[in-house]
Amino acid sequence: MLRHVCCDDPLFCTGLRLRAVHRLTRAVRSRDLARLILLAAIWGGSFLFMRVAAPPLGPIATADLRVLLAGAALLAWLRVAGIDLAWRAHWRRYLVVGVMNSAAPFALFAFGALHLPASYLVVLNATAPLFGAAVSAVWLRQRLTARAALGLGAGVSGVAMLVGLGPITPSPPVVAAIVASALAALCYALAAAYLKRRAAGADSAALATGSQLAAGLVLLPLLPVLPPAALPTAGEWAAAALLGVLCTAIAYLLYFRLIADVGPTRALTVTFLLPAFGMLWGALFLGEAITSTMAAGCGLVLLGTALILWQDARTRKVESGAVP
Repeated sequence: MLRHVCCDDPLFCTGLRLRAVHRLTRAVRSRDLARLILLAAIWGGSFLFMRVAAPPLGPIATADLRVLLAGAALLAWLRVAGIDLAWRAHWRRYLVVGVMNSAAPFALFAFGALHLPASYLVVLNATAPLFGAAVSAVWLRQRLTARAALGLGAGVSGVAMLVGLGPITPSPPVVAAIVASALAALCYALAAAYLKRRAAGADSAALATGSQLAAGLVLLPLLPVLPPAALPTAGEWAAAALLGVLCTAIAYLLYFRLIADVGPTRALTVTFLLPAFGMLWGALFLGEAITSTMAAGCGLVLLGTALILWQDARTRKVESGAVP
């Protein structure tokens, strides 16, 4: 009966089709939003797990265990998906990305976790797009617009507020941890610039897997420099395992799916959700305080990030000939 009405009444049939498409689109968008929130919750939890695992394991062992577990899990997934790692052809690329995007920042953040609460770490992590704007201006020679410059200023002011007026009293170890965490965010920015210039078009899953394995091999010889301080408890081992498998391997797969479904710019909006989840997990599970000053500093960092990401989106649209 419905088929007969549709054939005799094209307008009615078109209306049914439009409503079906709208319901399908709304369902797809809901799934994308769910993935985005889940990814932010997982990545926000990585700082909680670092706070638990880093004191007994030390920063090098924490980072090395993280990337090796992630690499092994991703390698197993590649085998199931039938994706070739092509190690001989791309090992240099895997090595560079592994050092800049995993080995160095993971170890630096793990060092920061020895002296900083998770809420500090997650805000400092959110400065990566701010560093990205500066790196793009210097390395890729992209013009730094007034909006991007304003974003950089807001981000720097937010970090300064967090450091100077936060609940943690500045001391040499705390300052060293803040510098290390800022350098980790800079590493992410350098890795993004390298990927844009030298690794465009590379298979993202293979690149993630190869870079994790390369990072693990690079960190192995450094273990005697900063060996584990104590034998971890079962809970601390569990935190390290979750850091590698959940917060790195599974999170990468979610992120790749988001990029494929909604594009890289929209996928990067996960940056805005990370501080909220990082602070929430720190407060719930580690009893960390969240002050109004921290919230204000975090807001300035996210404002700066929003200005820069908005500018990046407009630049990509103009370069592609699309209408803003």
